[in-house]
Amino acid sequence: MELFLMFVILFALLIAGAPVAVALGVSSLFFISTSGMPSLVVLHNMVNGINSFPLIAVPFFIMAGHLMNTAGITTKIFTFARATVGWMHGGLGHVNVGASVIFAGMSGAAVADAGGLGNIEIKAMREAGYDTDFSVGITAASSTIGPIIPPSLPLVVYGVIADTSIGQLFAAGLIPGVIMALALMGMVAFYARLRDYPRDDRFSFRVFLLTFADALLPLFTPVIIVGGILTGIFTPTEAAIAAVVYSLFLGMFVYRTLDMRRILRVSMETIETTASIMLIVAASAIFAWILTANQVAQLFARELLGITENPTAILLIIMLIVLVVGCFMETIAAITILTPVLLPVAVSIGIDPVHFGIILILNLMIGLLTPPVGMVLYVLSKVAVVPFERCVVATAPFLVPLVAVLLLLSFLPSLSMWLPVYLYR
Repeated sequence: MELFLMFVILFALLIAGAPVAVALGVSSLFFISTSGMPSLVVLHNMVNGINSFPLIAVPFFIMAGHLMNTAGITTKIFTFARATVGWMHGGLGHVNVGASVIFAGMSGAAVADAGGLGNIEIKAMREAGYDTDFSVGITAASSTIGPIIPPSLPLVVYGVIADTSIGQLFAAGLIPGVIMALALMGMVAFYARLRDYPRDDRFSFRVFLLTFADALLPLFTPVIIVGGILTGIFTPTEAAIAAVVYSLFLGMFVYRTLDMRRILRVSMETIETTASIMLIVAASAIFAWILTANQVAQLFARELLGITENPTAILLIIMLIVLVVGCFMETIAAITILTPVLLPVAVSIGIDPVHFGIILILNLMIGLLTPPVGMVLYVLSKVAVVPFERCVVATAPFLVPLVAVLLLLSFLPSLSMWLPVYLYR
């Protein structure tokens, strides 16, 4: 009964608009106080939840993304992407996707992509004659590539909770990220033909070389991060620190766009973002411990297997659950709560934890594009100065290719597992 009431309190607080960490903490405290458990359990699990070496990577990846935005490096990335694919029909839509792929190798957060590149992309697309709805929709959809292509904050958190190699998770995200980009570019091509969107001038190899030279040093950032991890030179945590050092080097000494005042502002933004994430992780750790202690995963697996023993049907049910939860809950909180419950079920039907991590994160990224939470939509609503409801409608068509990619990755595990198996196993 206490367990049921804990869930009632959790969802009631979330619906009422309480912060996720508060909702998780209050509902967990209710269960502990009514079940006679010692209050020391709360402190113990909160500390254990964030006492993890891989989690040190989180603030550094966040800071690297903020530094790139503040130093104006995102503009160079956008210009290079425009010279590369802007000549195609609906060119700026393709540029939008391409720039997100490059920025994904630097930041690893969908909201950072939407906030950093979104302002540049939407402004350029409006000036070129693209519909605002299309501009917002493709910007929102392409931002979800960020947490799939390494480095990825959600994959780091999942790796810690699932006790899974973060290096393997990063390797598993590369091919799915490229597939997502191709699917979205296919959608852009369809709309470009349908609405006769413009293209830039013909491809110019000279302009390509000039913009490539201008963006060369920023383009080394994903090479340092991803290449360093996959070759074993860095751990993910060390790669995150290297990304910050390299970003500071570019901003302070190469482009001279970072001064101490801007670095201080970036540091404060990083502290605020990290604190909110760690608070959610700490509160979720208590909640997840309660679920584990009460064998919720085993109960859920038993009930699910009672409905069907077909692995395909079970996987579809799991995906549906994650999609629904992703609509109502912040990504990090959803990962910390769902992983202990769903991962044992997934493993029992033969799904590799690395493969499941990619499916889980992509599910939750789709949730970022749906109300009522839809953090990416709120960011773009402010960036594009359009109502939130209009952002929802504008993004809806782009859910189709993302869901198609989700199904493809779910039932063709080799697409995500080939690279980690080749590199690590």
